Amino acid sequence: MNNPVIQITNLTRSFGENKAVNNLSLEVNAGEIFGFLGHNGAGKTTTVRLLNGIYSPTSGSSRVLGIDPQLDGPALRAQTGVLTETPSLDERLSGYENLAYYAELFAIPQKEVKNRIADLLSEFGLDKQGADKVGTYSKGMKQSLALARALIHKPQVLFLDEPTSSLDPVAARHVIEMIERLTRRDGCTVFLCTHNLVEAQKLCDRVAVMQHGQLKALGTPSELTRQYIKRQSIELEVGENQVEKTIQILTANPKLVLTPPEIEKNVLVMSVSGRDAVPEIVSLLSSKDISVYRLNPQEVNLEEVYFALNGESK
Repeated sequence: MNNPVIQITNLTRSFGENKAVNNLSLEVNAGEIFGFLGHNGAGKTTTVRLLNGIYSPTSGSSRVLGIDPQLDGPALRAQTGVLTETPSLDERLSGYENLAYYAELFAIPQKEVKNRIADLLSEFGLDKQGADKVGTYSKGMKQSLALARALIHKPQVLFLDEPTSSLDPVAARHVIEMIERLTRRDGCTVFLCTHNLVEAQKLCDRVAVMQHGQLKALGTPSELTRQYIKRQSIELEVGENQVEKTIQILTANPKLVLTPPEIEKNVLVMSVSGRDAVPEIVSLLSSKDISVYRLNPQEVNLEEVYFALNGESK
């Protein structure tokens, strides 16, 4: 049974004539890693600020953990964590001191602070650098510390705004692995704003695609690929002496096969008219006495969905 912790209803925020968020409605369930996708200017950061009570809506409403951000923002922010693209750490202080400062802001009992900070520094691989000034940290280390800071008060909902955009691939993968491990283990709900579609594909339970402040698509990555991508790439392996006959059969069925098969030994690579075409092709070839040794549908990704929604091709 779904248990929404974020509820957004007809939410709009205008800046002059520009509607940064335009009539947005959606729900995010407890324990979910929810991807909020879109290009720069799509309304992602504005939505996070609305959900945390930093901005007031022009119209519409939202609830996070049952709290109206506009009526009781401080109480809400005591139960949420936010990680922005820029860590905004005090580089004059050590990693430990940065976390201790935020522990005090969140009124964490003094007897718990030392152990909680030690656990977070260890979790994020910073225990040996905890006494070092943050100004000496790499970008990846700073972002890891910022994530630890966002978790210092054990939030129920974690908002991540482009958490890996400034990181190299190794540091980005490390941060994502930590996000997944901590959220899956602790049951925290994650609202992930990103334009990194590969990252979202691997990490998110469901995604929403935003465009110019409006919701364009909502669902699991697999649901969106089935809904918006009307073709399927496949690899087909047949008997060594049956390649030419197979090509003749397939090219005679343009409703099933959209591109001429490319041949690599006895493996054919082609684009077909969708996932439903796959069993039809197997049935057709079997009826023509073609030996099908392997048929491998290639995974369609969110990048293709994103381009389809924007009316572009890859």
